[in-house]
Amino acid sequence: MKAMLAGFAAMIVIGLGAWYVLGEMGFASAERMSGPSVRLD
Repeated sequence: MKAMLAGFAAMIVIGLGAWYVLGEMGFASAERMSGPSVRLD
C-alpha cells in the first residue's frame, strides 16, 4: 500500500513539473498547433 501511494505521489509531482516546465518553454498545444494567422491572447 505504501508503494502504491508513493507511486501516485510521484506521478502527481512529475505531471505538475512537466506542465510547468513545458508551459514556461512555450510548448503549449495552442502555440504548437496554430498557424501564423491565428491570434492567441
